[in-house]
Amino acid sequence: MAHLLSASCPSVISLNSSSSSKSSLKPFGLGQTFFNPQCLARSSLKGLLFQEKKQRRTSSVLRATAVPISQQAPPETSTNDSSPSKPKRVMVIGGDGYCGWATALHLSKKNYEVCIVDNLVRRLFDHQLGLESLTPIASIHDRISRWKALTGKSIELYVGDICDFEFLAESFKSFEPDSVVHFGEQRSAPYSMIDRSRAVYTQHNNVIGTLNVLFAIKEFGEECHLVKLGTMGEYGTPNIDIEEGFITITHNGRTDTLPYPKQASSFYHLSKVHDSHNIAFTCKAWGIRATDLNQGVVYGVKTDETEMHEELRNRLDYDAVFGTALNRFCVQAAVGHPLTIYGKGGQTRGYLDIRDTVQCVEIAIANPAKAGEFRVFNQFTEQFSVNELASLVTKAGLKLGLDVKKMTVPNPRVEAEEHYYNAKHTKLMELGLEPHYMSESLLDSLLNFAVQFKDRVDTKQIMPSVSWKKTGVKTKSMTS
Repeated sequence: MAHLLSASCPSVISLNSSSSSKSSLKPFGLGQTFFNPQCLARSSLKGLLFQEKKQRRTSSVLRATAVPISQQAPPETSTNDSSPSKPKRVMVIGGDGYCGWATALHLSKKNYEVCIVDNLVRRLFDHQLGLESLTPIASIHDRISRWKALTGKSIELYVGDICDFEFLAESFKSFEPDSVVHFGEQRSAPYSMIDRSRAVYTQHNNVIGTLNVLFAIKEFGEECHLVKLGTMGEYGTPNIDIEEGFITITHNGRTDTLPYPKQASSFYHLSKVHDSHNIAFTCKAWGIRATDLNQGVVYGVKTDETEMHEELRNRLDYDAVFGTALNRFCVQAAVGHPLTIYGKGGQTRGYLDIRDTVQCVEIAIANPAKAGEFRVFNQFTEQFSVNELASLVTKAGLKLGLDVKKMTVPNPRVEAEEHYYNAKHTKLMELGLEPHYMSESLLDSLLNFAVQFKDRVDTKQIMPSVSWKKTGVKTKSMTS
């Protein structure tokens, strides 16, 4: 993992070796960094990421601020706190990822004090599978340094694995967050279905990581509000309307409001179901306050903050493992590859612009759950089938002079290809969400963006290579 840590910016970040004692994580001078140079990966990464030889279970911490911090005016954040001048502190777990990076910048711009906690393993997955973001992305250290240079705002960085509770505990005690935004999970259904080792990794990383976050909140921040990124995929595709987290039913003359039934369709989605159950239980047992954001499929790459400089640019995945439907279709159209429609193409899901992802998280933080409350918001703005998305991209591509074709490929997933789908999504709207609906201008922008970077596309990564029915015990090497 050393190659991931070597991308620091020596002109603004200093590294200091020390033991992992509690006293060593007291706040350092501005512009300084604490780093325990031991193995970053805990048992959750062993064997999967470092199969050459076993390593001793150890932990590491990297705490960084980009450059010396100038005196800043008190943030004006939305809060019920009696001290409005006190900046709210938000820990973004998984802040180097697609949704996490955009969210961290957005919250920092809104004058929250932000720290990122990340083990940087998403970048390692690219190396492992021979993949690459359509957009070139800077190192996390260069990203944070550039943000500081442009805005004068600092984002603290803790590099480590949240499955290592000692690391997470020290990060909590050092930063003392008012809210935790938890994006820090393996987020790909296809990745979880590659082979046994990736399925085990996904469930261990996601479920144990979230359990550790819950215990950290209980021990070190009882008032801390957990904002957890869930997924609409927890619900599956039932033949009834999907409610927001709970459903009221009458059975044999008795009525109750119960958690909505879950029908997960991959080991990844199952890990999210387990997370939801663990969070709901700890809200009841320990009085934790939590918001579960069951997010639909995200598309887009640009936010106001990521557009400020090329070093702030977000990643955009187009491959069949990590790429989402609309993003993949736009890249396929840009390079002249037929749009890959799985099966009949009637698979319908909720979708949202990444600008609405960051807006929804901000709304959840500004309107926290009550102590002991487990609430669920369905986080999407529109519903589309795969066929409808393909038609939208085809129409938009023609206006740009692109000859967009479609192709049907055997569905690598086990899912209904034609089904009823009507999911409720009113709670975030009621709290003030102003959605960016899919428009011709948005599709034009996304297609033009894909055309701009089309020389970076590896067309061998477009076709699906992971089959739900062929997931095996033997560790699979992905060919590039």
